[in-house]
Amino acid sequence: MPSLIFLLITFIAPLITAFPHAQPFEALKQQADKQTTSLQVDLGYAIYEGVGSNSSTGINTFKGIRFAAPPLGPLRWQAPQPPRTNRTSVISAASFGSACYQTANSGPGFGPLVKGVEDCLFLNVYAPANASKLPVLVWIHGGGYGVGDGTQNLTDIIAANENGFVGVSIQYRLGAFGFLSSDEVYRNGAVNAGLLDQLFALQWVQSYIELFGGDPSQVTISGLSAGGGSVMLLDIAYGGTLGTSLFVNSISASPFLPQQYGYKDWIPSQSYYAFATAAGCPPKWAYGNSSQTIFECLIAQDTEVLQNASSLVSGSGTFGSWAFLPVTDGTFIQETPSQALFAHKLNGLNHLSGNNAEEGFYFTAPNITTENDLLAWIHLVFPLFTANDTAQLLSYYSPSNITNLPRFASAGDSGPTALDVSQAATGPQQLAYTIYSETTFICPSYWLAEVYNNASETSVGYKYQYSVVNAAHGADTAAYFGPPTPNQGPDFVDAFQHIWGNFIRTGNPSISSSIANGAASNATAKANGLADWPPFTEEEGFKMANLNQTGGTLVPSVAGLVGSLVNIEIYTDPGLRNDLRIVDAESWEGGRGARCAFWKSVAGRVPE
Repeated sequence: MPSLIFLLITFIAPLITAFPHAQPFEALKQQADKQTTSLQVDLGYAIYEGVGSNSSTGINTFKGIRFAAPPLGPLRWQAPQPPRTNRTSVISAASFGSACYQTANSGPGFGPLVKGVEDCLFLNVYAPANASKLPVLVWIHGGGYGVGDGTQNLTDIIAANENGFVGVSIQYRLGAFGFLSSDEVYRNGAVNAGLLDQLFALQWVQSYIELFGGDPSQVTISGLSAGGGSVMLLDIAYGGTLGTSLFVNSISASPFLPQQYGYKDWIPSQSYYAFATAAGCPPKWAYGNSSQTIFECLIAQDTEVLQNASSLVSGSGTFGSWAFLPVTDGTFIQETPSQALFAHKLNGLNHLSGNNAEEGFYFTAPNITTENDLLAWIHLVFPLFTANDTAQLLSYYSPSNITNLPRFASAGDSGPTALDVSQAATGPQQLAYTIYSETTFICPSYWLAEVYNNASETSVGYKYQYSVVNAAHGADTAAYFGPPTPNQGPDFVDAFQHIWGNFIRTGNPSISSSIANGAASNATAKANGLADWPPFTEEEGFKMANLNQTGGTLVPSVAGLVGSLVNIEIYTDPGLRNDLRIVDAESWEGGRGARCAFWKSVAGRVPE
């Protein structure tokens, strides 16, 4: 009799990847005894017991729920499989499951990383007590597809929105374990395995979230950075044929759009061979007449060896880059995001996208002091650019005649712009920061908001920018999930949490003027435009919400990652006041709309 693992790989996995509407958990659900209680949930394949709410939140938590079989041995680099049945005892859901193996980028680094393990496909549920048919928020963590985990606490944002939705945070395979790609991986396993993990978790939500009081027909997916990029890829998954079967709304915060190659293109293939060599599985011509393929050797290799190889290869690239990233595979991801977005091949109905004011600081080489340095960096980062492409780029990214500026945060619609200055830099260095920010994070957020307004008569896209000084990449997360940082006033956090909460519950991020202005305002009822947030359309003038503060007390601080810290200034209480308003996104920062149109025109040579 064939083994269970063999049957799963050869029969169930192809169904999951070829037929995206398949329900891989239906057979497992039949084993449940249907006696689920508020804290003990029978999933059919296992019974989990959560932790009851405390008096301050009223939210029950269920941590470390296994949503897929351990991707070990023959399941390594395969599509995720349903969990094995384990009903011998009730499993405690009091603690998070282990994180996935972490693989840092090249550059300054994120400090000490959680070690992680391969057996890491777990999710967590935050459910208000006595919840019934509530909307659902699914959070996908960021980290360049190489670091991060699903331990983000969703309690604060749920509580701030009157316990009006259920929260789910997920994990997915990272680095080489999740994004190894080549022709050999494609033929013998699954490229984009980490993305398939995310899809599988969304299928789990469809099958089980009702047991926690959630409504599977009202799911919002969300993410920051690579999590936001994952949202973008799920928005275009299977050529946009999923419709609303897995989610209705999506939120992309600073969506990460690295250069995306075909699964067997030169770049991912070279990463594959470099990884194999570092893992002791060099190409056949390097070790004689062995009949074992590279892939077979990797499947049999020790986990620690593979993890070290993943870190070694990813850390050897250009500054700020990761070696193992999503690829165009022709099935799950059929085109580059820009191609799919502007062909309106989209899943879901409504989208809320955001970017931060100063995105590029962490990921751009810090030694660009002259125009020649800038040009050399451009050639390194955009190797497919023609001479005409580079000339056009430099015409769009031309600083003003203002010189000898001190470093400060630009206002966006007056004074020096992001082409000239930020809290991190001025001159050629600042131009490099802005180029990287806009092509990698900001313009994708513009495109997502725009295309959802054109996808159908019922879909809507909205746009915001987080501008609270210092608005570096990722600084916004604390404002909607907490705990807030010292420069985020309580009124600002309340407004931001309600923006997300209203979108999750209604598909519209509009908030009242009193919430937008904040309790500390002297004019809480003053109109600011956010009570009737306009869609991001040409007809509306491409308007977005700028989320900022005024006043406060000046405090010296530092920003950056290990090895690239700079001195900055932030503003804290007492004295912080909300400054939330609707602005023109096209003219923002000296004509950002035109620069995003340039990146759209050269997207095939970036490629993105």
